Amino acid sequence: MDSTVYTPGHGANASAFMARRTFASHGQFFAAHLAPGLSVLDCGCGPGSITLGIAEVVDPAPVVGVDFSDSQVALASDRAAAARRGNSSFQTASADALPFADASFDRVFSHALFEHLSEPLRALQEVRRVLKPGGMVGLCSPDWGGFIVSPPSEALARALGAYRELLTRNGGDAHAGRKLGVHLAAAGFEAIGMSARYECYPRLSLIGDYLAQQLEHAGDPASAHTWRQWSASDTGLFAQSWISAIGRKPS
Repeated sequence: MDSTVYTPGHGANASAFMARRTFASHGQFFAAHLAPGLSVLDCGCGPGSITLGIAEVVDPAPVVGVDFSDSQVALASDRAAAARRGNSSFQTASADALPFADASFDRVFSHALFEHLSEPLRALQEVRRVLKPGGMVGLCSPDWGGFIVSPPSEALARALGAYRELLTRNGGDAHAGRKLGVHLAAAGFEAIGMSARYECYPRLSLIGDYLAQQLEHAGDPASAHTWRQWSASDTGLFAQSWISAIGRKPS
């Protein structure tokens, strides 16, 4: 992941946006594969809001969250301390160079990471290495080809395209979601299953400001203005498509 730019950045706006996500809201696709006593690695843990939910489910087994940003690891560690979630820990690491021995974990989880990776197969080979034989991996990424944004307009379509292009320039893949199963198969996983859902934002400003700040930082104030103007609509909708994939490491 070191060669890939994380498009959202790690500023206060992006961190707060990610911290809204919990295991209950964004990790349930993997719930059937978790149980008390199963050790878990969370790749791309961000501020740790999902990780702590996983730790509660598998307690007393350890859950380790890794992120390539020191600031996110610090936030996650503080959150864990405040929640007194003693079976969770966090450290700085890249998904394509995990600092763990072979067969270290029963499960690996990753949410909203693979759309930012320029070499997803390399990361999944690392995931497969640190999983125990028979262990399960659960991935989830958005797929911008399925987004529904309303009310439609040419300006909004351009602003949506501007963010997709920014993600691509930074080494990511706006259509990563639909490819997760293909990547798992290429990395040697079996029993692969995929599913999809939509997330609808309760306030347009949540997603509008999030996208606008990133586009402003990238030097595109026109697209940022479009998102902020759209956010003021009383009749708008932003429906984000999330694709999940689950696979098993052969025994």
